[in-house]
Amino acid sequence: MTAGNSISQPVQTRCCIVGAGPAGMVLGFLLARAGVEVSVLEKHKDFLRDFRGDTIHPSTLELIYELGILDDFLRRPHQELREIGARIEDSEVTVADFSHLPTHCKFVGLMPQWDFLNFIAEKAKDYPQFHLRMETEVTDLIVENGRVVGVSAKIPSGTLELRADLTVGADGRHSIVREKAGFEVIDLGAPIDVLWMRVSRLPSDPPQTLGRFRAGKFLVTIDRSDYWQCAYVIAKGEFAAIQQKGLPAFRGDIESLAPFLRGRTAELKDWNDIKLLSVAVDRLRQWSRAGLLCIGDSAHAMSPIGGVGINLAIQDAVAAANILWQPLLNGAPSEEELRKVQKRREFPTRMIQGFQVFAHKRFIGPALSFKGRIERLPLPMKLLQQFPVLRRIPARFIGMGPRPEHVHTPDANLQAARE
Repeated sequence: MTAGNSISQPVQTRCCIVGAGPAGMVLGFLLARAGVEVSVLEKHKDFLRDFRGDTIHPSTLELIYELGILDDFLRRPHQELREIGARIEDSEVTVADFSHLPTHCKFVGLMPQWDFLNFIAEKAKDYPQFHLRMETEVTDLIVENGRVVGVSAKIPSGTLELRADLTVGADGRHSIVREKAGFEVIDLGAPIDVLWMRVSRLPSDPPQTLGRFRAGKFLVTIDRSDYWQCAYVIAKGEFAAIQQKGLPAFRGDIESLAPFLRGRTAELKDWNDIKLLSVAVDRLRQWSRAGLLCIGDSAHAMSPIGGVGINLAIQDAVAAANILWQPLLNGAPSEEELRKVQKRREFPTRMIQGFQVFAHKRFIGPALSFKGRIERLPLPMKLLQQFPVLRRIPARFIGMGPRPEHVHTPDANLQAARE
């Protein structure tokens, strides 16, 4: 075979998952653990990319506990966020308190997503049914008689045809799977974009405060041990105007929100150090068709508000595994069985997206357009400040979300050992 030209022989598997992000890896792990032959395809050669919001929510940590691998997970380097706070002008408000959640881990874990994905890959490789194919970029779906029967992909040695009883699109908001499937996308609109960057952290820096509002500016700072992961929220399409004002003016805006960073913003040497995330909130009208299912951001792109996108994607994966593992052991799931996944997960998706759209329109958008000083705390913030018990409500919504899932798939290795 000639590198770059060769076409390999078709490969057959039971389930082909496109995209080795949180949804794809967790689904692949759970299905392989249940004894289903599964191939997870990832177009990059490794997981070392800037994932931005690297949060592991209490509901995800509970799933890791249910899988019996929590102790090992918590031995990996991570930070623990037990409260979420906001600073509005000069007032500090605790927004969410996770200490009362009915979970084993009452905190949000902060871990680089490449470490999380490598951890899941390690555990999945204990099951011979799990196959992870890196540098495999899906380019098209294979459709026969109206049914999706696999994918075509580019690999370093040429092209690959992988056929499967079920293909799952878990390849993010720019999903090639949902594009090639021709699914209808419902765009809910998002009036914001986010600029992501890193600034070094010093031991003398103040404790973590996630949201900082001042005079029409909004900065999120996430403690990553030796650096701050920063998200600067802007009105949609405003990045070009910010660039036009120049990098020194942008650094000044960051320092006005977080004065303790003064001097360190010089680490942002050029605009290449600042990554634009174009925020979208959308969902598919139908998540599936014969032989194909979309989950995670492929099925519903989320705003970064609340950092719940990763959590929701993993919940989708668990629901899909719970519903489909048995049908997959017997062959190809029916269209009705695939629709059960959307039926199970559409309610939490609509709830969270509804909250995000509401927050965009009623809070974030007006705050960005108001350039004066906020003299009085908004009523919801006042209530959270005066009645600490109310902090449990956003903690529950962010930390667990509506309709949290639980692992109901078996462990094929344990069953084999017993036999």
